[in-house]
Amino acid sequence: MARTRSRRAFFRDLGLSAAALPFVLNLPSLGFAGTSARKKRLVVMFSPNGVIPDAFWPDETGADFKLKESLSPLEPFKDKTLVLHGVCDKVRGDGDNHMRGMGCLLTGIELFPGNIQGGSDTPAGWASGLSIDQELKKKFQADEATRTRFGSLEFGVMVPERADTWTRMVYDGPNKPVAPIDDPYQMFSKLYGRMKDQESLKSILDDVTGDLKKIESAVSVEDRRILEEHATFVREMEQELKAGDGPGLDHAVPQLEPGIKSVNDEIPRISKTQIDLMVQSFAGDFSRIATLQYTNSVGMAKMHWLGVSEGHHELSHNPDSDKASVEKLIKINKWFCEQLAYMAKRLAETPEPGGPGSLLDNTTIVWTNELGKGNSHTLDDIPFVLVGNGLDFKMGRSLKYKKTPHNRLLLSIAHGMGHTDLKKFGNPDHCGDGPLNDLT
Repeated sequence: MARTRSRRAFFRDLGLSAAALPFVLNLPSLGFAGTSARKKRLVVMFSPNGVIPDAFWPDETGADFKLKESLSPLEPFKDKTLVLHGVCDKVRGDGDNHMRGMGCLLTGIELFPGNIQGGSDTPAGWASGLSIDQELKKKFQADEATRTRFGSLEFGVMVPERADTWTRMVYDGPNKPVAPIDDPYQMFSKLYGRMKDQESLKSILDDVTGDLKKIESAVSVEDRRILEEHATFVREMEQELKAGDGPGLDHAVPQLEPGIKSVNDEIPRISKTQIDLMVQSFAGDFSRIATLQYTNSVGMAKMHWLGVSEGHHELSHNPDSDKASVEKLIKINKWFCEQLAYMAKRLAETPEPGGPGSLLDNTTIVWTNELGKGNSHTLDDIPFVLVGNGLDFKMGRSLKYKKTPHNRLLLSIAHGMGHTDLKKFGNPDHCGDGPLNDLT
């Protein structure tokens, strides 16, 4: 409660409005965000329909490994990358592999019986446990030193409006799926709290300019720099969302029409905007846990910008002998890896507020999938590629396991984030000897 009272007193004494809250919480000298300890962050990034193994998995193990075509965008971050082959989803029960691959991916536990029919498999419902990101959220939010404004943020890119087991990977508890936000306008509004609709977008900073001036006089020189960078980001993002392409920016901006939530051919622009918002949310210490979900299990996106006219899921079902489909699937997974690399780049170029190094030095991105391979629907060799130093794992390696349950990796992630009192997660039968012992 001490931190809450001092925050309230700070706002009262300076006469600040609630609209200034997002700009104040991350300022180290004010001590609102538990800045004495290192801030560890986790991102889980999901893309669907499996991979092409020969173009994805390194042949070598250890530090002397080569990135195949699908992973080649990670070359600048190879020393911060960990590729884990042989991690498998051992959860069985109701639902087809796409459903269990999605619903059990972060929960590590069976689906409830239900009425969602997948192929010829028994129908299923939601997952019967919470996901590892939400387990960590609850752990962090219970501790004053690690509590953040949101606890976790769930980003999406072209996630269907329908709610079923194929479209949800985050669970707040048994039978409690959490929907990602795939509309950048809505996410921007959530983070900064004042935008009612994009058609009548009025500058948030116009409302708090006076407040920011008052804050500047009460904080350190370093905090004034952080405040200025944060305000600049908000102003630029407002302009991007409001006007599309325009002068004065050194990067392409999204051309999102007002009111449009998700459009296939806008996926690259939505992806970039969501990643930028996520990175800034970390810089502002709005959250230390985030997920980024591209489409859904059985995702049907048509990636015209890559010269691919067929749906992703449709292509993933074609046989390995269909070389044209294989090449397109490699392009698709390489594009997803490019999004991962862009996120890593943005984190690497963003200084850690109030501490040494960059955001990437304190963040780990986990890129994963609901299947190991699309046309076989296997739950073996689920892709797990980690980038960044937030978990203190020994990075810059390729590791190969022998059908190791992914529950053990989920435990390892929890321990890397400091949740070491967690001994089992999901179905305890798949937790073996606990966390993987060769990651640190």
